[in-house]
Amino acid sequence: MTVFEKIAAREIPADIVFEDDLCFAFRDIDPKAPVHILVVPRRVIPRVAEADDAGLLGHLLLTAARIAKSEAAAGFRLVVNNGPDGGETVPHLHVHLLGGRPLGWPPG
Repeated sequence: MTVFEKIAAREIPADIVFEDDLCFAFRDIDPKAPVHILVVPRRVIPRVAEADDAGLLGHLLLTAARIAKSEAAAGFRLVVNNGPDGGETVPHLHVHLLGGRPLGWPPG
């Protein structure tokens, strides 16, 4: 069971800011920006390269955009890490919503 599954089951506390039947979102415990929220599908998909549900992926992105608006993050970045070399630390697909300050480029 991943840490995200434990958060969804309320076994690990988190500051949950959104949830519906398909996903949930919570504030990152080690934020990299004033707004740093993870949007996670309830269904376990290890990483985006293994995803096969375009509707769910679209839902995650649209949900992140709605949350950004509610957090007053006019400019924001969405990040999806894939594999250890891509920065993935939890093998459960999730979208990082970063905002609340100017975000530089390149990011890494």
